[in-house]
Amino acid sequence: MRDLSLQLLDWYDVHARAMPWRVPPDARKAGTLPNPYAVWMSEVMLQQTTVAAVREYHNKFMSLWPTVQELAAAEDADVMAAWAGLGYYARARNLLKCARAVVDNHDGIFPQNYETLLTLPGIGPYTAAAISSIAFDLPETVVDGNVERVMARLYDIHHPLPGSKPALTEKARALTPAKRPGDYAQAVMDLGATICTPKSPACGICPWRDPCDARIAGTAAELPKKTPKKKTPTRFGIAYVVRRSDGAWLLETRPESGLLGGMLGWPGSEWGDAPDPAPPIDADWQTLNEEARHTFTHFHLRLTIMTAAVGMDASPARGEFVNKADFRPTALPTAMRKVFDLAGPTLRDS
Repeated sequence: MRDLSLQLLDWYDVHARAMPWRVPPDARKAGTLPNPYAVWMSEVMLQQTTVAAVREYHNKFMSLWPTVQELAAAEDADVMAAWAGLGYYARARNLLKCARAVVDNHDGIFPQNYETLLTLPGIGPYTAAAISSIAFDLPETVVDGNVERVMARLYDIHHPLPGSKPALTEKARALTPAKRPGDYAQAVMDLGATICTPKSPACGICPWRDPCDARIAGTAAELPKKTPKKKTPTRFGIAYVVRRSDGAWLLETRPESGLLGGMLGWPGSEWGDAPDPAPPIDADWQTLNEEARHTFTHFHLRLTIMTAAVGMDASPARGEFVNKADFRPTALPTAMRKVFDLAGPTLRDS
């Protein structure tokens, strides 16, 4: 087992991916320590999101709020706006809650201990293990989708996920070395992301090519197996886009709980099989010919778009008018931005 870990670390020393939050292996060996704040932020952002999408957001957040103290003191609306487009917005709310908990309860210092990390908002078993390992070089077992795939192939495990997760975690735990566990955790994830990929794995250049049971058996491309997913349901809703005669747009902040919680968006109906109309203001409503379509983790969403132009004396039942100069479409979550992209041209200044 130790030989496998050493082989992978040797490979990582040469092929480690460059990432804004990562200390390269040569610098780490020379004594440069990771920034726990940057590692934590990257792990929260990377939940269900690709590295390519996260790089820009991570750089932006570290520029706007370079320390956990500055993030903890930030306005909720500013953080939510900066997060817009990255998706899974509960992560942004938990980012703020966690930053404030670190400042209020831990003197602004991220705890190293796995069990203590688990007590922080938004930090589950994977994230706690990743922070403890990568930021503090403690021998925790870090298992994401890449690691599951590598372990399933290395040991030719055909029991489908998610049922096979405990067995795959045990295999990963047995390989985690006491020395350089943080680099090792990143090495396995890099291996899965760049060589042991979901499709067409590059077995010929893999550092674990010789001991890989699935390569020997010719089954690598079909692993890991997964329990078939249920058909993704579709929900429907209505989005109401209103523009006042001075150019202001009617927007509302969504409830803290639920999808897009705390985000700015267009007033709308509930999302379901047959939503009831819920216009936020009396107006001459027009229905667009196109729907806004967006897919969340567990369902597809189709939004009928209603538009209206109103006068300065208009009084909405909910939401607030945002001045033309203060309105930033980029601050909207992706689903709401899709509504604007369709409705905006019909209501923009002539």
